Amino acid sequence: MDLMEYQAKTVFAKHGVRTTVGEVVTTPEEARAAAEKIGGKVVVKAQVKTGGRGKAGGVKLASSPDEAEEKAREILGLDIKGHIVRTLNIVPAAAIAEEYYFSFLIDRANRNYLCIASAAGGMEIEEVAHTNPDAVAKISIDPATGVDAAKAREIAEQAGYPADVLDAAATEIAKLYEVFLAEDASLVEVNPLVKLADGNVEALDGKVTLDENADFRHPEHAEFADASAEDPLEAAAKAKGLNYVKLDGTVGIIGNGAGLVMSTLDVVAYAGEEFGGQKPANFLDIGGGASAEVMANGLEIIISDPQVKSVFVNVFGGITACDAVANGIVQAFELLASRGEAVDKPLVVRLDGNNAEEGRRILDEAGLAGLERVDTMDGAAKRAAELAAK
Repeated sequence: MDLMEYQAKTVFAKHGVRTTVGEVVTTPEEARAAAEKIGGKVVVKAQVKTGGRGKAGGVKLASSPDEAEEKAREILGLDIKGHIVRTLNIVPAAAIAEEYYFSFLIDRANRNYLCIASAAGGMEIEEVAHTNPDAVAKISIDPATGVDAAKAREIAEQAGYPADVLDAAATEIAKLYEVFLAEDASLVEVNPLVKLADGNVEALDGKVTLDENADFRHPEHAEFADASAEDPLEAAAKAKGLNYVKLDGTVGIIGNGAGLVMSTLDVVAYAGEEFGGQKPANFLDIGGGASAEVMANGLEIIISDPQVKSVFVNVFGGITACDAVANGIVQAFELLASRGEAVDKPLVVRLDGNNAEEGRRILDEAGLAGLERVDTMDGAAKRAAELAAK
């Protein structure tokens, strides 16, 4: 989960990183009130989960409350790389002497942590990395030893930070590593990390990506979720404990096992080329032990997607036999009907593997309205794409 800037700085402050969280507002009038509260010049900053806000006009200086309200009106509703600005962060204008770049991230290729840092920070860091890669230091971090005061100082030196800020920078680096580790983050980035006129070093901006696999350790992270940016179908599926991802297609997909579902997406996309470019509408893995309720919940989510024109249920029986899956589909139809949510879209089912023959018999005898059974994966994908096209 990516955090907005003000959320990242809130996490920084929790661990003692020198930063200014400022005021979070959603209307021009609130921006004016925040500027009055802060006093002096302020910066009005768009809060979206993407970079390049400054170049897109999402960061503006305001010299008065009136101007803060005016700038807020200009930024709210702005589209920045597909992200609509609905929230602003109002912070006091900082007396910046120098700007640097800093980040911790997971180096998956080397099964290690990696620190990337540079004395050339700010909006042009990508250009610096491209034209002068020697100006960007990459320091491997051993998770077993981490970053203590000595290592933090070493990082600051390798990054090329000026001698007069090495001690202050090292202090903030050690705290940022604490954020990275304690919050189970996969990325902690500060651009810019600045030297202020008074000589202090501060995280003027912040970008944090939290590993959702560690959510069970961090119930407090739930407050960072952005409901307005979450797809409603994905939110509904998550509430039901389903592994669902919304895609932009017309053929709903249900499978048991992530590998099988991924293969199904490819087969449907290939088959769909023959029928006007039909594509998969979602990824939905119901797992190996899908009950009737899980199957019903999956079907409910998929048929509620207005883009879906047909549904392809692709199951390979393993630990959960095909006859159990077939009974689950029959019961799912009954369960949905009892909820007043009958399956009103054509359903193509392919069963193979453990007890496949029995599963097929159960479906054939059930005579469920709109359900077609096809024995092969390619044939079922083709039929589902054909039905979607019709």
